[in-house]
Amino acid sequence: MPPQKSQKNLPGRTALLTGAALLAFAGNSILCRFALSQEAIDPWSFTSIRLASGALLLLLFLRANTRNATRLRSTSWKPLAAVTLFTYVLAFSLAYVSLDASTGSLLLFGTVQITMVIAGLHSGERLAPLNVAGMLTAASGVAWLLWPGVSAPNPIGAALMVTAGIAWGSYSLMGRGGSQPIATTAHNFALATPMAILAMTCSSQQLSITTSGAWLAIASGALTSGLGYALWYMALPSHSATKAAALQLSVPIIAAVGGVAFLDEAASTRLLTASSLTIGGVAAATLTRKQKTGD
Repeated sequence: MPPQKSQKNLPGRTALLTGAALLAFAGNSILCRFALSQEAIDPWSFTSIRLASGALLLLLFLRANTRNATRLRSTSWKPLAAVTLFTYVLAFSLAYVSLDASTGSLLLFGTVQITMVIAGLHSGERLAPLNVAGMLTAASGVAWLLWPGVSAPNPIGAALMVTAGIAWGSYSLMGRGGSQPIATTAHNFALATPMAILAMTCSSQQLSITTSGAWLAIASGALTSGLGYALWYMALPSHSATKAAALQLSVPIIAAVGGVAFLDEAASTRLLTASSLTIGGVAAATLTRKQKTGD
């Protein structure tokens, strides 16, 4: 009999996990931007509630049966991953005070993809001339979006979102080799939560939490963050660094559609041009790459 594929490597399962995770990523941008634009909650409180609710959902899920509880106890704590997760979530929340969902998502995932492609190159993945041209095109798209002008995004918000993108790209790379994705994600959320609470208490900004703002942060933490990231970690072992970056190209498009549909955001000419350059460029840089020597 031919050998059976492991469940982890089934193409259909991987596609389902990946698709659900990408929808969750776009949902994060929409939920966060909606909560902050309505002034239903401040970014520091949103960060703390988001991480705490994500940790709670994942820990409860893991303790639902004995096997998962054993995995939770046997998973080692990784402070660096938790710090990276905290950095991403806080910078993400602060950036969305001044950025709309579509602009923020494009900056975030443009940076994520560049970070992951650079890491792939460092690990031995090679780019053909077309791939190099794609990377330059993608960089020009981000540069065009950030270029000073009437429709340029807020520079502080843009810098914060680029920081969030570097942190999320690094966090994704840390999760590629994990064998217990849900337990690892639960640990990271649990360890990042006190960091967020400490940052919130030390913040000089006035804190403000409404009931609707708290529920939006809980939805972002439990569903589109905790569950979404666990699904992403489960799918990552089946993807190379560059392929994982390319798959996330759909997120800015989903977020832009959601921003127009739910947040009444307008798609400017600058944003549309920058999106076309960035998404097309990163697609060329990642979808037709050369393999590592010996692959």
